[in-house]
Amino acid sequence: MNDEYKTITSPGESLFKDKGSKFFGYAFPVADEEEVKKHLEDIRALHPKARHHCYAWRLGYEGENYRANDDGEPSGSAGKPILNALISCEVTFTLVIVVRYFGGTLLGVPGLIHAYKEAAAGALAETGKEVRTVNTLVRIDYDFDQTNAVMQLIKKLELTVKEQVFEERCGIWVEVRNAYVEKIREELKDFWTIQVVVP
Repeated sequence: MNDEYKTITSPGESLFKDKGSKFFGYAFPVADEEEVKKHLEDIRALHPKARHHCYAWRLGYEGENYRANDDGEPSGSAGKPILNALISCEVTFTLVIVVRYFGGTLLGVPGLIHAYKEAAAGALAETGKEVRTVNTLVRIDYDFDQTNAVMQLIKKLELTVKEQVFEERCGIWVEVRNAYVEKIREELKDFWTIQVVVP
């Protein structure tokens, strides 16, 4: 599995108009389905008179958990184009909601697909994005006189220290990019009293 994923770091908004209909796009970073529900409630409260609040989201490091909702629009004309915009942008842990106000003229399914895709892509274009790593919390146990060797390794690999314990033996919890776990084991193999514990 790849140990990198791309996500958005800030919300984004857009507005797309076609034949009198208005499509308001909103993109949000989300950690789980609870956050998805909260944003949907907020947007519905913000646009109580809108006819449709269509959305799609992707969760999981590879975007493996996803959902698309047409909210009353013809099947496949709203949620799927929004989801496709997320996939095209290659982002996960992201929700996009598109709110439609009907302008009196029917757009037809091709017109709807285009409008929802444009509103979603527009909102995503306004967000900040970054590539993050998939990390594991690792505990390194060592004797006090090995502190220097362990600290040098932590500095060399640019690891994030989460917690340190000084008892009979010392312990340190570090956040490690998945690809580095084996590298740490390899680097420390000469210190047989050092244990690398991956929960």
